Amino acid sequence: MKKKTGKILIIDDDEDILQAARLFLKQHAALVHTENKPNSIPVMLKNETYDVIFLDMNFAKGATSGQEGFFWLDKILEMDPFAVVVLITAFGDVGMAVRAIKEGATDFVLKPWQNEQFLATFTAAMNLRQSRIETNNLRTRQKQLSADLDQPFHDFIGKSKAIQDVFTSISKVAKTDANVLILGENGTGKELVARALHRQSPKAEEVFISVDMGALSETLFESELFGHVRGAFTDAKENRAGRFEVASGGTLFLDEIGNLPLTLQAKLLGVIETRTVTRLGSNKSVPVDVRLICATNLPIHEKVSANEFRQDLLYRINTVEIQIPALRERSEDISLLMEHFLKIYSKKYQKSQKRMNAGTVKKLEKYHWPGNVRELQHAIERAVIMSETTVLQPTDFLFPSQESKDEGLVFDTYNLEEVEKATIRRVLSRHGGNISQASKELGLSRTSLYRRLEKYGL
Repeated sequence: MKKKTGKILIIDDDEDILQAARLFLKQHAALVHTENKPNSIPVMLKNETYDVIFLDMNFAKGATSGQEGFFWLDKILEMDPFAVVVLITAFGDVGMAVRAIKEGATDFVLKPWQNEQFLATFTAAMNLRQSRIETNNLRTRQKQLSADLDQPFHDFIGKSKAIQDVFTSISKVAKTDANVLILGENGTGKELVARALHRQSPKAEEVFISVDMGALSETLFESELFGHVRGAFTDAKENRAGRFEVASGGTLFLDEIGNLPLTLQAKLLGVIETRTVTRLGSNKSVPVDVRLICATNLPIHEKVSANEFRQDLLYRINTVEIQIPALRERSEDISLLMEHFLKIYSKKYQKSQKRMNAGTVKKLEKYHWPGNVRELQHAIERAVIMSETTVLQPTDFLFPSQESKDEGLVFDTYNLEEVEKATIRRVLSRHGGNISQASKELGLSRTSLYRRLEKYGL
């Protein structure tokens, strides 16, 4: 027996019509609601999502103009632009029904109807609804995928035991649905590990969606992660799926989760536990199925002890933990990475293939790389761009001395903006461009530091 699917709403002032439609459709649909008062439509649509809505054209006694039907058709489409509305109309009102289709209705059913024709209209309407939802989800996914693909991404490589242990963990965990927490300093490749887990998982053909939790303000958190409906706030011009919905069926990567305020941690925990999201401004719960991978560069267990991170949330996200070593802990991989980035940037900037002399290799291997692989990558890119020779020299790489002590800042101005700019530049240099470490020393949030970097053009 074919499984019943679909949620149906029928609005007509004739109780006999409602009864007949309900008895017939309940044989084919999972849920059938009937209503004889059109004023109830807004409340019903707020509390439930219907796949097909059957709507009468006239409700007032003796009315034949269809104006009430046009009014409520407009209201329904305003509340749900993807709604599939089928009109219920008398034979003499066919011209009116055609006009309504031009204004957004999907089809019409003539009273009295033949059951075979009624079923065919219902089936076609259900297929159209499914097609609209799938098209919208694909469009949203494509936008997010395009944004993700624009981000720099390079292969995760290394031969050291430390990194081979990471590869082993990835191989063991990837084929499960276990939630994974990736720990490591900035620039070590946490997103690369997350993508490797996704590529080796049963969800590899589905989407991989990445979210930088550190860059989300509290006001945007719910909208970005859980979505919103039209009118939920001032700029909500249309319904929008959040990252959980967009990633459903695939993998959702929440980077910098350690920066999430306690108030928002509770909301995230609720979604992980129930596996449902409720869009901002809506009462309806939407089921989601995501493989959750999180990452942080912060000492998350210490934050739990300090009551700065919820222990129950940590339990949910770290079924398995993967610790990525800093680059200074796997110095034997530096030469491999150097060759890798040299090939990439020589090709990108259309330069003859660059190489390094022994002195340059030795200098790069001795440096402590506080910014890890990302800093190495940027250093080599900069050297490839600036060098005029085929062989890169030690002088093509300028690093702050590991042993140098901060002699303090000396200012020749009392202009507060200039003092702030110089201070930020010095602290960033000391931490090798590591935003998290610099913001911590400066006593700023990452978001506040990013704003100042943009303001001063740093």
